[in-house]
Amino acid sequence: MGSALTGWARPGADGQRPQLVPGWAALRRRWLAHRLRGARFQPLLQPPPANEWVALDCEATGLDVRSDEIVSIGAVRIVGDRILTSERLELLVRPERAVSAHSVRIHRLRTQDLADGLPLREAIEQLLAFIGSRPLVGYYLEFDVAMLNRAVRPLLGIALPQPCIEVSAMYYDYKFHQLPPYQQHANADIDLRLSTLMRDLELPERDAHDALNDAVMAALAFIKLKHLRSS
Repeated sequence: MGSALTGWARPGADGQRPQLVPGWAALRRRWLAHRLRGARFQPLLQPPPANEWVALDCEATGLDVRSDEIVSIGAVRIVGDRILTSERLELLVRPERAVSAHSVRIHRLRTQDLADGLPLREAIEQLLAFIGSRPLVGYYLEFDVAMLNRAVRPLLGIALPQPCIEVSAMYYDYKFHQLPPYQQHANADIDLRLSTLMRDLELPERDAHDALNDAVMAALAFIKLKHLRSS
């Protein structure tokens, strides 16, 4: 996404953060710090705590990252192999336009349910404080990050600087290497639906299209896949 100094990568072979060329992380932090607006956001660029991540999900009024709006944000911290459900963030966001009936059918949040939600900028500031410099984990996280960056860029002067770890990519790699050699090709048929992933990994499912539930499921899958990759 964008500059070569953005943070998208697959996790390293041990399931931890991606391994970078020596000095690359420091170079990237300096590059971002030069563009960052405001000293209060400098902690976002500090080296992240060891073995800590934040699983993240957003619900939106639709799938158009240019025009649709975020209506809820869910995030939970991961430390080692533990999901700290006591350290979670669950925010409702007040959209500028009424929520469509189609959108309500998906995430079950009506316009009146969001009337007392936070303005998007305030929600973003709370989310950034919760994340800090921890890498982000999610299921199809690219959509969530793209939606968030519409508000993050005007606030920070940069996009979200945290490395991002995609659970569906981890699962794809895990399943791909289980295929017989003649099926290991670019068009390998691997079902990446979240419900399939959770059942295959023998993990508990929660109601989907709830931001916190989806964040917790992504965290569960991340921890399980991290172990499977290293075993």
